[in-house]
Amino acid sequence: MSLPYFDAAAVRAAIPFERAVRAIEEGLLDGVDPEQDSKRLFSPAPDGEFLIMPTEGGGRFSGVKVATIAPANPARGLEKIQGVYVLFDSATLAPVAMMDGAELTAIRTPATTLAAVKHIAAAAPAGEGFGTAPQIAVFGAGVQALNHIRAARAVFADATFAVVGKRPQRVAELVATLAAEGISVSDASGDPQAAVAGADVVLCVTSSPEPLFEGRLPRDGAIIASVGQHGLDAREVDAALVLRSDIVVEGRASSWRESGDLIPARSVAEWQRIGPPNLRDLIRGKLVRRPGTCCLYTGVGMAWEDLVTAAVVYEEGSKSCR
Repeated sequence: MSLPYFDAAAVRAAIPFERAVRAIEEGLLDGVDPEQDSKRLFSPAPDGEFLIMPTEGGGRFSGVKVATIAPANPARGLEKIQGVYVLFDSATLAPVAMMDGAELTAIRTPATTLAAVKHIAAAAPAGEGFGTAPQIAVFGAGVQALNHIRAARAVFADATFAVVGKRPQRVAELVATLAAEGISVSDASGDPQAAVAGADVVLCVTSSPEPLFEGRLPRDGAIIASVGQHGLDAREVDAALVLRSDIVVEGRASSWRESGDLIPARSVAEWQRIGPPNLRDLIRGKLVRRPGTCCLYTGVGMAWEDLVTAAVVYEEGSKSCR
């Protein structure tokens, strides 16, 4: 019997962003511990690298994503990340489904980011919140920028958006695509400093190896999410921002291995002593924000996020096929 395969369209149909954010929250509330997640495995590939992300899950399903990262792809008009996801029955270790790994990544990453931003916003000190109408600045104009805006609209119904990108054509395409969906986005590429200074939320989803803006620019109380890069030699934000901010990490162990945003600002030993809250702590209400202080969330992508999202795709997608 052949395995069911969920292509990109089927993945999108099975898990809209509101449901994807909820899947991340449910996973963390139901027992997922980011600190117990499997390490990602990297291996060289022609003009890029292979990325293998297994996780046992601890529930009904386990899974593995086999992906490729091709930095030259965007210049070819192709997505940087390609791959497939294989979902297994945990009791028998028999495969139960396969799905488009690139689309899964394109959904679970913004869902994770917006789950974090949602709960960081909820922890704002008295008088510092922005309700459902934040001003959101997005750095990047690729698929992750597009989907982070979609996910942000699902969480913050009255948000306003500005995008900063290096390639005018991609920015124009993003603006037009979202306009057709009823989401208005302004092009702030000509004045990124003003976009950062005026934003309640700054989402960084780029392949830039160096900081995108000066850490002094975000206003006190702003939320910044940096999720576009992994590796200790790449960073989207500078040490000045890290040192002035409250910090939330996707996972502590994964951050010490891969977060170039954090390690230049402080050593691993210093971060281990500080012990910033991870996503599980955040979702469970353990973040205490300081008044008048930025909050920085950093993420590098983890296997458990793929699994909880893939499980919903399989369960919801299977219902629609009956």
